[in-house]
Amino acid sequence: MNPLQRRAMRPTVVALTTWAAAGLTTSAPDLAALAVAAAVAAVLSAVTFARFRHPALGIAAVALACAAAAAGGVAAMGPVRSQLAALQVEGGRQLDVDLTVVGHLSGTADGGAWFDAVASRVSAGAVTVSGEIPTRVGVDPAGRAAVSASGLGSEIRLTGRAIPANPGERAVLVLRAQEVKRAPPPEGVWAGFEALRDGLVDSTRGLPQPGAGLVPGLAVGDTSSLDAATDAAMNASSLSHLTAVSGANCALVVGAAFMLLAALGAPRCVRVIGATTVLAGFVLLVTPEPSVVRAAAMAAIALLAVALGRPAVGVAVLSSAVTVLLIADPWLSTSLGFALSAAATAALLLLARPLARGLERWMPRALALALAVPAAAQLACGPLIVLIDPHVPVLGVAANLVADPAAAPATIAGVLACIAPFPWLRDGLSALAWVPAAWIAAVAHTTSAIRAQNLPWPDGAFGAALLAAVSVAIVVAIVRPARGPRMTAIATAIVALTVGLCAGNATVRTIAGPLTVPTTWDVAMCDVGQGDATLWRSESAVALVDTGPEPERLRDCLDTFGIDHLDLVVLTHFDLDHIGGSAAVIGHADLVVHGPVDVPEDQRLLDRFAAGGARLTLAVTGMTGTVGETRWQALGPTPRDEPGNGASVALDVVGPDFPRTVLLGDLGADAQTALMRRVEVPRVDVVKVSHHGSADQDPELYRRLHPTIGLVGVGAENRYGHPTATLLSTLSALGVTVGRTDTNGDLAVGMSEGQLTLWRARQPS
Repeated sequence: MNPLQRRAMRPTVVALTTWAAAGLTTSAPDLAALAVAAAVAAVLSAVTFARFRHPALGIAAVALACAAAAAGGVAAMGPVRSQLAALQVEGGRQLDVDLTVVGHLSGTADGGAWFDAVASRVSAGAVTVSGEIPTRVGVDPAGRAAVSASGLGSEIRLTGRAIPANPGERAVLVLRAQEVKRAPPPEGVWAGFEALRDGLVDSTRGLPQPGAGLVPGLAVGDTSSLDAATDAAMNASSLSHLTAVSGANCALVVGAAFMLLAALGAPRCVRVIGATTVLAGFVLLVTPEPSVVRAAAMAAIALLAVALGRPAVGVAVLSSAVTVLLIADPWLSTSLGFALSAAATAALLLLARPLARGLERWMPRALALALAVPAAAQLACGPLIVLIDPHVPVLGVAANLVADPAAAPATIAGVLACIAPFPWLRDGLSALAWVPAAWIAAVAHTTSAIRAQNLPWPDGAFGAALLAAVSVAIVVAIVRPARGPRMTAIATAIVALTVGLCAGNATVRTIAGPLTVPTTWDVAMCDVGQGDATLWRSESAVALVDTGPEPERLRDCLDTFGIDHLDLVVLTHFDLDHIGGSAAVIGHADLVVHGPVDVPEDQRLLDRFAAGGARLTLAVTGMTGTVGETRWQALGPTPRDEPGNGASVALDVVGPDFPRTVLLGDLGADAQTALMRRVEVPRVDVVKVSHHGSADQDPELYRRLHPTIGLVGVGAENRYGHPTATLLSTLSALGVTVGRTDTNGDLAVGMSEGQLTLWRARQPS
């Protein structure tokens, strides 16, 4: 590393210090007073540096000053938070608010929406708080219709009730709107940009999907016309960054402008001014999302370096951009999107070239470089992504290698279509952008359809640390540093071991697992621990009732039974042991039938299902539907039932040559008694025992059902004592054959010529 490169690394220390201070103070606002301590330390470091001139002291002074600035921004919002908290209490949480819209409407499954805004006035009775208050607003379907004409920059007045805000979130005020009093359309420059974006979306409506929906996403980040299946496929194949308008998009647009001006013979200062103008316009066009702001700040610093005639060292540029953004908005420090954007950019700057040199041993130079770019980003971002989705897309690098060449023409043609002054020109450019966009969509769908490509991985901090260690080993094994042959050998062994384990896991999940299961099963229960996940199938259609507590165990079960698509998902109620595994099936379900919603987290889960392409239906007694040749009917809940175990969705499933099955959710004794008063209880072949075999049961219900087989979803050595001896005695007295997931693992019931069989993955010891 030469002296210039060493100096360029100094801003990294400043950026990391600022990030740490911002993250600490936003997560624990009571610590924001540390801004004073950091400022004092910065002054002392600066004074000491002025006397001794040691570079480390100068770096410390700048780092502490930036940390103090970021922490000070958090501390400055403290009084506003306190005022609003007091205002909400004194005003009974009924607030009258004036605000300016700063984000797009994000629709919810119930027809409502959420959007970001900045409140200028918040009143409750005679008490008023004024200022620039970051706010998040939720509206119901009627409210969404009322604000539908609004956009970025619209000044809205509404009344609503406050929802407690998380101190670590950017929004100081979270509001559920009750009445929208005024919601005009945007004016001025915002109205112009809104019209441009709408024009691009309109110009793609006549083009074939899914490419048509991708064009606005690739160009300006507008995914409103992107179908849910393609959105899910883009995520599953690690291509979602292409519609996020991140650094790549800014680089493409600004680079195109810079090269065009250079081709026209413009001097350097004109090229810089022109590129800066294009950059500012592009940010306004796509709206200043965190990743766009990060990319724009980095590009602006690089342009400044060009204007001064100094070489722009990439890491210094990135570090400076991160520092400036964290001072301006400390809450970016806890944004995963911001972290992913910074990590991907750093990886491209630091890892892409060494990886390319290492890969050149086995392939042509051009191919090595093309492969190194997505590989570097994947290796850097993977440990962060597993924190929210514990899977590794093993074909993600290949998907990016194939799709990325189409991103540039699609983005540039889409942006030009967006700003085209004539409709015929806009339509023509949109059609040109559709060609590469359709290719990207095809790559996404093809990759996501390969079942083995999404490798399960441990979640949480341990999973992130483990994947980070594997990523480092991969880099060392490819780069092969000359001074560390032993380290290279160890890294190569780690990579070989990881590949072997992953290949074995994929083989078991996709090939060996399904071979162990009877091919004629009709009803199955997954071993997901202390929770429920029950399947039934008819012809090629499959239904899932509840998802268990963890997505990993549910995915393993679905792979074992060879299931990659669900015609129906039933969420009987919203306890974690029944909905915690939902991430495994979001984007793979056509219809979701659910029990009554209780808290906002329940609705957010349903919103995720809807975003993945599922239709949502609230279950009520008497509701019916079909899965293949089977017909199901809801035995509960009633509209009067309060959310919880007693309002579980209970189902009766019948069909030709199908074991009649009743699934009882977590109904307790009182709810079971009420069910018997409400409906005529049938005799059945299979019962999904209620509430994991707890003692809270009405034995009369089981006597009326008189099942041949009882399935109990329960975790091994659980602390509840499930299934209880009382319940097991009741079933034994009726001659019921019991299958338990704690001792038997996965369970499957089949019917052939009227004869029932119960398959157990493990025989009881």
